[in-house]
Amino acid sequence: MTRRTAATGVLAVALLAGCAAAPPTAQEVGNPPAPAAPAVTGFPVTVDNCGTEVTVAAPPQRVVAIKSSAIEMLLALGLGDRVVGTGFPDGPAPEDLAVAAAALPVLSDQVPSAEVVLETEPDLVYAGWESSFSAEGAGERAALADLGVATYVSPSACKEPAYQPDRLTFEEVFAEVTEVARLLGVPEAAEELVATQQEVLDGVEPDDRGLTALWYSSGTDVPYVGAGIGAPQMLMDAAGLTNVAAEVQDTWTSFGWEQVVADDPDVIVLVDSAWNTAEHKRELLASNPATANLDAVRHERYVVLPFASTEAGVRNVHAVAEVVRQLQTLDVTG
Repeated sequence: MTRRTAATGVLAVALLAGCAAAPPTAQEVGNPPAPAAPAVTGFPVTVDNCGTEVTVAAPPQRVVAIKSSAIEMLLALGLGDRVVGTGFPDGPAPEDLAVAAAALPVLSDQVPSAEVVLETEPDLVYAGWESSFSAEGAGERAALADLGVATYVSPSACKEPAYQPDRLTFEEVFAEVTEVARLLGVPEAAEELVATQQEVLDGVEPDDRGLTALWYSSGTDVPYVGAGIGAPQMLMDAAGLTNVAAEVQDTWTSFGWEQVVADDPDVIVLVDSAWNTAEHKRELLASNPATANLDAVRHERYVVLPFASTEAGVRNVHAVAEVVRQLQTLDVTG
């Protein structure tokens, strides 16, 4: 039953009830009234999310999560039992969340349609990308709000310039953890998760060799790379790498091979995904006359990360540690 259908059914029942004689109240039959349900502390909660005001009157209990960053955020907060549907996963969940992730209902391998989303009767739809909310996708945010469904987008993915970070930091990633947990009524879970991740981050020693790096996400004729204000830049900063595309004020951007050749980075970070594997990128770089003579390509100085760890979320801290670990295996003297 969709939320719209349910609402129609409730309205019909109410109209029929209005035509019948009202039943006696509890006081009229000599019984005391049932106690009112206790109010939930800290609610309602209202946040400004990518320019959309989002209010939840009580902790959402039926959540649809779209994109791995959203799915894994909920699992890391211990909220898998509230997830009534998932969509558009970017790859397998990390080992510590894999069992819980496997138990979640999958609505679609891509962005689920509004009809499919509403069939789950959600009270919140949480998406890693703002583009997931469209008439062709999970539904427009205003339309979902009219049906009583709250929506939330990972703040790091906001497209309005006023809401984009000047340069994403781990403080902002941790702020999303805290805000999501506040919306869902589990602030203590956020405190524990952030403290654990901060401890791991504090224990990472950045590479100190002053290495330059290209963050290669996708693209063949024109590479699509990590630019200067998003999660790739944050991860490279924390790992001690200098991003050759750092001056571009965007999260990801198109970047010319000519500029890559001119920069000749010491290291190339390869984003591994099912639709564009790291191995495919290796082959492309080695076979492309424009890039085959890059120092990093000739000496195979690559760092490989799964796509899902390269967007802002709960995997980022461990991604930094993994970048540093892989850098330690690379010889940059040859």
